[in-house]
Amino acid sequence: MLATLPLGADELDAWLRLANARGLKPAALRALLGAFGLPQRVLAQPFEALAAAAGSEAARAVVTPPAAGFAQQVSAVTAWCAQPRNALITLADPAYPPRLLTMPDPPPLLYVTGRLDLLHTRSLAVVGSRSATPQALEDAARFARTLAAAGVTVVSGLALGVDGAAHEGALDEPGGTVAVTGTGADLVYPAAHHALAAQIAERGAIVTEWPLGTPARSANFPQRNRVIAALVEGVIVVEAAMRSGSLITARLANEMGRDVFALPGSVHAPLSRGCHRLIKEGAQLVETPEEVLEALRFTQPAPRAQRAARASRKHTPTCAATLSLEFEAQLDGLARDRAPASPPAEAKPARAAKNARAATLGPEASSLLAALGHAPATLEILAQRTDMSEAVLQATLLRLELAGHISTLPGGRFMRASHC
Repeated sequence: MLATLPLGADELDAWLRLANARGLKPAALRALLGAFGLPQRVLAQPFEALAAAAGSEAARAVVTPPAAGFAQQVSAVTAWCAQPRNALITLADPAYPPRLLTMPDPPPLLYVTGRLDLLHTRSLAVVGSRSATPQALEDAARFARTLAAAGVTVVSGLALGVDGAAHEGALDEPGGTVAVTGTGADLVYPAAHHALAAQIAERGAIVTEWPLGTPARSANFPQRNRVIAALVEGVIVVEAAMRSGSLITARLANEMGRDVFALPGSVHAPLSRGCHRLIKEGAQLVETPEEVLEALRFTQPAPRAQRAARASRKHTPTCAATLSLEFEAQLDGLARDRAPASPPAEAKPARAAKNARAATLGPEASSLLAALGHAPATLEILAQRTDMSEAVLQATLLRLELAGHISTLPGGRFMRASHC
């Protein structure tokens, strides 16, 4: 089984001091390690030698004494590493993910809870909107399940919406799942995914480059996205608005030479526009996970009977000792998968009319319309999404059709009207 090299107290102290030195960028740290070797030797160099190897700014960062509370930080990391399934991986460790070493700025330290071997397998990212439609959640789970059944590790960011559905879809399959987070390893963001994070820590892996105690900040998530993009062979974007963190991940993946795939959607759906933009810019349009497996020459999925047998097994989630319930803060500056807050002036009358129509629907009709999304769906699918009784569902569909909000298609399918 893959394991990390044990760190002595002095070596751990030196790694933490360099990794957390204010103003010392990962690329500069990598240059210093290449020039002088172990971090203890870097810290022992005079300013002139450091500046010659990585520049004056990096040299000043190295010679500056650590911030107050550094000793407590070292103690906290030592205690965290002593907990079962926790590991601190350094750039010099054989357990460090090899794909991250191709980055110009690989994280000097990785805090990992769970299976280290999943950081060395063939993997794909499945990402998308936080405010995902029901159809996107189903697609994300289906793609992740099929990919992981073929032995591919599914990587995502533990966010609400598509990310969470992808983790859940892959969790019980052979390929497993890896969550790359934007907080310290002792925190879970969003808090609603605390139970999911515990399951991933037990059966998959959670990875972060951020020191213990680091809360969710808007700047952390593009950094997190670059690790997702580097860790995988390709990125699948299930659903994304034009202003979406998923598009950042796709762009970074493209710059690193990874393949980018996108699922198309309705031209009327705002959360499909990001995917359509990616496709216009050269991303591969895919409709099934098998297309992705074929494009990257992955092994095809296991027979359906085997997948069904694995899915029927029962698992008892075990809470990871380091996951905290205390983090409940909402993130103000985070890029959201939604339209701009202030629409153009000419769009406001249409928006107001649309809101007025929605207000007259009533709760059941509004819920059903939201569950329908912007893709055709059958009666059975809508029943699963809404938990409505057949009689209520039929009556609500009829009311929406008479009001012009939905259309009936051949094959017993329903679709939202273009103006809704």
